[in-house]
Amino acid sequence: MEFKRCARCGCFFVTDGDVCNNCMPKDRLDISKLKDYFEENPNTSVDVISINTGISAKNVNRYINNGNFTDLNL
Repeated sequence: MEFKRCARCGCFFVTDGDVCNNCMPKDRLDISKLKDYFEENPNTSVDVISINTGISAKNVNRYINNGNFTDLNL
């Protein structure tokens, strides 16, 4: 484990993940929301996804780059 800055809120924490314990439930909810959105809208730009889901483009890109959607073939 190492000392990190939360990718979501910016606070410092010690863990293996990229978000703090306070932001972890929010990330799980966002990822679930995105999976549902991607099933119905597979070829959509990050900006449109962000507008339609209310999830910031920064977080959408972070989830995609972290491999959260490898099973969806994005």
